[in-house]
Amino acid sequence: MHKPVIGVLCCNEVADRPIQAVASRFVEPLHRLAGATVLLVPALVDALDAPAITARLDGLLLTGSRSNVAPARYGRDTAPDRPDEQRDEVALALAGQMIEQGKPVFGICRGLQELNVLFGGTLTTDLDGPAHHRREEALDFAELFDHGHDVDLAAGGLLATATGERRISVNSVHHQGIDRLGTGLSIEAVSSGDGLVEAFAARPCGGQVLAVQWHPEWNAAQCDASRAYFHLLRDALHESAGLEIRLTGGTLHM
Repeated sequence: MHKPVIGVLCCNEVADRPIQAVASRFVEPLHRLAGATVLLVPALVDALDAPAITARLDGLLLTGSRSNVAPARYGRDTAPDRPDEQRDEVALALAGQMIEQGKPVFGICRGLQELNVLFGGTLTTDLDGPAHHRREEALDFAELFDHGHDVDLAAGGLLATATGERRISVNSVHHQGIDRLGTGLSIEAVSSGDGLVEAFAARPCGGQVLAVQWHPEWNAAQCDASRAYFHLLRDALHESAGLEIRLTGGTLHM
């Protein structure tokens, strides 16, 4: 059975030695809810052959990360906080190549920030309110996502249509957020408290671009809205791969 292939971008981290890392929670719903085969893409500039990788992928997911996009990427001269500049370079180059080839690119947290920068937008670290975001230094991992705030979904947007809702509760955990929205991006969700853009969409070259600031991968098994995100990703992947989707008794068939 042929499954669509999605690339998932890694991060550069250190665990006694430099490693390529991606949290397993990003991978599991891609298999279970999107029916995809997952290939991990190293965030190493010297190993990047964007045209060759693009030719082998049906879609790309830019995940969340403990690192932040370097301010120089969006025209600021402040010092980067927890940078991963190789991830910046690979994410922007590979996502740009995928989008130009009409293939879907989805983003979560840092992935939303990277895509906003790719489309010419800027980011801010001026984020207010403990309900809106959490600092890892103040919480252990089990508590990190155990909070929520409301976002308002754009009428007629992808997320509102997929969820059947105009307001949902999400769990944003981030140090950066959208300042100026990138050119050609349509707002999908804003924070109910402060109006921060928390999701956007576009189809610039025919492939779906959709990114959210929150973490649908964290509770996809329990949350209808989180499952809706991965079902939208599934649909975009299958369209890209030229596959049909059939659901029989709640089971995905391709």
